[in-house]
Amino acid sequence: MDNLLRPSRRAVVLGLAAATARPATAAAVSVLRFGLTPVFLSSDLDLLANLQTYLEATTGYPVELVTRRTYQEITTLLVSGELDAAWICGYPYVAFRDRLSLVAVPVWRGRPLYQSYLLSAAGRGVRSLADLEGDVHAFSDPDSNSGFLVTAAELAEMDERPETFFERTLFTYSHRNVVRAVASGLAASGSVDGYVYEVLKEVSPDLIAPTEIVRASDWKPFPPIACPRAYEASAKTEALRVALMRMTDTGDGRAVLDLLRLDGFAPGQPGFFEPIRLAMESVRRLG
Repeated sequence: MDNLLRPSRRAVVLGLAAATARPATAAAVSVLRFGLTPVFLSSDLDLLANLQTYLEATTGYPVELVTRRTYQEITTLLVSGELDAAWICGYPYVAFRDRLSLVAVPVWRGRPLYQSYLLSAAGRGVRSLADLEGDVHAFSDPDSNSGFLVTAAELAEMDERPETFFERTLFTYSHRNVVRAVASGLAASGSVDGYVYEVLKEVSPDLIAPTEIVRASDWKPFPPIACPRAYEASAKTEALRVALMRMTDTGDGRAVLDLLRLDGFAPGQPGFFEPIRLAMESVRRLG
């Protein structure tokens, strides 16, 4: 899933037909490029296809879903204006808050919040981060809030750094792969997105069975959809925002939300991400 997902054949055919029937419009000739990071459950092809179909039908634009292996790659494309919008993590959103604008925030289990989980192999009897000292520890991505920053900030409060507290650390570049690493014994513990873990508990119970939650963090702002600040008032951004906010209004939209296990999307406010900024500062202070 690291390649660009091109607009569907149906969208291309419909676009060509429309172009012969009426003068070209911005929606007919301009593609909405929407980026997805590993915070998204991007291994589900049906989910991606349904999301693309819904966004095309609702926004009026052909949609190109863009995936990459790392958060940094998608963030770079977004900040540089090569993407119209992307579902990113709160960590890069805060890091580039002077160059990005908020489009929407997902709502999960009634709130736009989620947690970071510390995982361990099942049966170890560990109860806190301190018990994981000396582990081989799996992180999802260096730019992930739940999959890195939350744990790094907790260690900073203990005057510790991941690279010295743990025997060894590794980045899997997928929350699902953090679970796999702990479940298989490649890592003794890991930091993972609690939303992803809870969805995996429903759809892949055998995968999470060899793992257990050591601790769940405080509630954190859910990973947002963001756009380049220069595109904040663009027609494409507004069309995307409306499509996300109205996802509960149609059968196709509700089908996407069901696959995502989300309730919908909310506007959100930039100050909502203040806890992530504070975590960043605590890690930076330690050096």
